[in-house]
Amino acid sequence: MAHDRAGTLAQPQDLEDLAQLVTAYYSRIPDPENPDERVAFGTSGHRGSSLDGAFNEAHILATTQAIAEYRASQSITGPLFLGRDTHALSEPAWTSALEVLAANDVVVLIDSGGRYTPTPAVSHAILRHNASGTAARADGIVVTPSHNPPRDGGFKYNPPHGGPADSTATAAIEARANELIAGGLAGVKRVPLAAALAGAARPYDFLATYLDDLPNVVDLDAVRDAGIRIGADPLGGASVDYWGAIAERHRLDLTVVNPLVDATWRFMTLDTDGKIRMDCSSPDAMASLIGARNRFDIATGNDADADRHGIVTPDGGLMNPNHYLAVAIDYLYANRPGWAPGTKVGKTLVSSSMIDRVVAGLGRELVEVPVGFKWFVPGLLTGELGFGGEESAGASFLRTDGRVWTTDKDGIIMALLASEITAVTGRSPAARYAELAQRYGSPEYARVDAPATREQKAALAGLSSEQVTASELAGEPITATFTAAPGNGAALGGLKVCTENAWFAARPSGTEDKYKIYAESFRGGEHLAQVQDEARELVSRALGADA
Repeated sequence: MAHDRAGTLAQPQDLEDLAQLVTAYYSRIPDPENPDERVAFGTSGHRGSSLDGAFNEAHILATTQAIAEYRASQSITGPLFLGRDTHALSEPAWTSALEVLAANDVVVLIDSGGRYTPTPAVSHAILRHNASGTAARADGIVVTPSHNPPRDGGFKYNPPHGGPADSTATAAIEARANELIAGGLAGVKRVPLAAALAGAARPYDFLATYLDDLPNVVDLDAVRDAGIRIGADPLGGASVDYWGAIAERHRLDLTVVNPLVDATWRFMTLDTDGKIRMDCSSPDAMASLIGARNRFDIATGNDADADRHGIVTPDGGLMNPNHYLAVAIDYLYANRPGWAPGTKVGKTLVSSSMIDRVVAGLGRELVEVPVGFKWFVPGLLTGELGFGGEESAGASFLRTDGRVWTTDKDGIIMALLASEITAVTGRSPAARYAELAQRYGSPEYARVDAPATREQKAALAGLSSEQVTASELAGEPITATFTAAPGNGAALGGLKVCTENAWFAARPSGTEDKYKIYAESFRGGEHLAQVQDEARELVSRALGADA
């Protein structure tokens, strides 16, 4: 049930005490014996709050030292690109990281304007450096908890391939970081900030490098020539400088709807649960931009590090992320003649099956992978995948000539693509989705949660297909049951069950005592509810728990 103030402007009582937040970062010492206070890399880095002992100076010092040692073990001797978003804990953590990297003799490239850096700009910079022919490979760190609330901090590592680090790398970094914390940080090297800035740090113009390259991935000429009116809301995040510069440099009719940066995010409307969250796929968090949709042909939002996108149209309001992924795929594979004919489409296992039908209609091959953008990295890097997208409004795609653009999610190009689609086709992405629904059917999609103990979550993550004995789901024969992704054979960390017209996937939460059930049906809302009910029962039986 939605919070009674969801979609309304934040009030003073909703705001974080930033001084308290930063003080806790420096003063609170995490307990290495408490699992909740250890370094833990999820699908995209370590996240937590200083107030909970989960994101404190010790975590960042130890994690950065572990990254310095890891990159040395992998013979990564080039510079490290260091970016941060606008969360209150990002600048303290950025400073801590720089002090440790400098002490480990790592050349660190930081924003030349002393400003914020979107995740895609860091990925783009890494790939650009490593394509230059130098033998000294570069990597990067982005200090961001993405769309998480203002109290949180986040820290993620991108190796030389430019995308999120894989589980082998993060496991090694996580283990070493926790070892350093348990040892009282005795193995951490560090120099004062002034010494780091005077020595290891070098300026890098992330903004100009990224913006100058944009015409090679999105048709901005078409957008400009069509006079598309764009409203871009950075949601107080790292793209705040980028949108105004895009308008000026590429002469677009683009208005930055909200140019403010305030680490309390007092200008945000509350998310569905009543929290401030910069989730550009949430109608409640995006209420202000939705209300202004008639001022623009396309309005867009990004989360705090700009790796996610939200698309608002006058005729459809905020698009469901799955709907826009389907539209983007359908458009790109018909309008990128520079892509190879065999270029495949990547999606995560919990993304809509509408994508499957669109891809089949295009005559392309679908690559379905587990949750996490890291699984798209190899395909995007080689050009085998033209597009990789996930249900949580994160995606990236190739340059127009078929070469890699970014190997991390890029909410900026996905936002600009909506304007290109409108300019080239003369119809909004919402109208384009309506056409797809007429052709392929109109699915109902939802995610619900169910309680689970830590032991049950571990059991769910380790399920085998043989433990599922049911033959039907919501009145239809089960056509597939799998615990490994069909696209790459990697473990799902959960379960997916499919029928001809429906499916569900169950995955344990990484931070709470529950598991998540994603479900979809092409037979309407009542059938979807039946799928969800039977999914709970099926999973409970497989786990040996009461339904």
